[in-house]
Amino acid sequence: MTVPLPARPSHPPPSASASAHPPGPPEPSGQPPSPERSAAPVAASPAGRPAPGAGPPAAAGRLHRHPRSQVLDWIRAHRDDPRRPLIESRIAAHPAAVWFPEHETGRIAGEVRAVTAGAAAAGRVPVLVPYAIPDRDCGGASQGGAPDLAAYDAWTREFAAGLGDQPVIVILEPDSIALSGCLSDGLRAARYASLARAARAMKAANPRARVYFDAGHSGWHPAARQAAELRAAGAATSGDGIFTNVSNFHRTGDEVRYARRVLEALGGPPGQGAVIDTSRNGNGAPEQGAWCDPPGRALGRTPTTETGEARIDAYLWVKLPGESDGCRGAAGTFTPDYAFELATG
Repeated sequence: MTVPLPARPSHPPPSASASAHPPGPPEPSGQPPSPERSAAPVAASPAGRPAPGAGPPAAAGRLHRHPRSQVLDWIRAHRDDPRRPLIESRIAAHPAAVWFPEHETGRIAGEVRAVTAGAAAAGRVPVLVPYAIPDRDCGGASQGGAPDLAAYDAWTREFAAGLGDQPVIVILEPDSIALSGCLSDGLRAARYASLARAARAMKAANPRARVYFDAGHSGWHPAARQAAELRAAGAATSGDGIFTNVSNFHRTGDEVRYARRVLEALGGPPGQGAVIDTSRNGNGAPEQGAWCDPPGRALGRTPTTETGEARIDAYLWVKLPGESDGCRGAAGTFTPDYAFELATG
């Protein structure tokens, strides 16, 4: 069972802050590394105003597809490419998450607002990924983020100010909990407290937001251990549930079972659920150790908030298929050959 490494954010498109991420080094102390990640626009749909914490925000609606992403830029620039029709219909046409990997105070509220306002105007739900935690990726290939937690707290408050008042899904800091073994106990506790503050700020700014915490994936930490870390980070009281499999390849069924075990061990309110990244898990995980743009992978289930599974709020494309892990192309860049391979499965 492979455990891809953390990833480096890609260059966001001009008006979208969409990011992508390839691999970094494994977690110190012998723990398996986390998945690498990617980014792109995601879509969700309108729904009646749900009570805070009462189920997914768009139970009967569609997710938002942001109009700017690397794949869409490629489609526009390569109308005559023979791969274009399949990539357009099977990848570019679907919603995906919009990443915010840059710590830029004074700008983040406006960048978030541009995405949420566009989604609201379309009557859809965006998926947003704040990715600026200090010591991101434990100093590996995705290192970066805010200089310290005080700066991060200020950044997340600004992020929250851009969330608007319509339904929105927030994937709060991939790898921030599952990949925290490089931190001392004190630094880990401080990070967890900051994540809890971030979630509370987002919920206070927009009670219709659904904020999900990092639960790794089914091939990484045991459910009980992951739940204990999530509890320490305030996931049972400050957010709406967990996310799993970001930029990874584990089968949806395995992730559903794992997410339920984590939620049960977490012991949060009954309304808490899970969202699963299904962007590249159509053929399951590759052989052990194969994490960088591995061959033989395929697209997974298309993004939806109608999963038909208890406590599973959505299947999402958090990593945009075709954005490289760093082997088929430059890390975090759209690679049409890989996208075509995923689309043909």
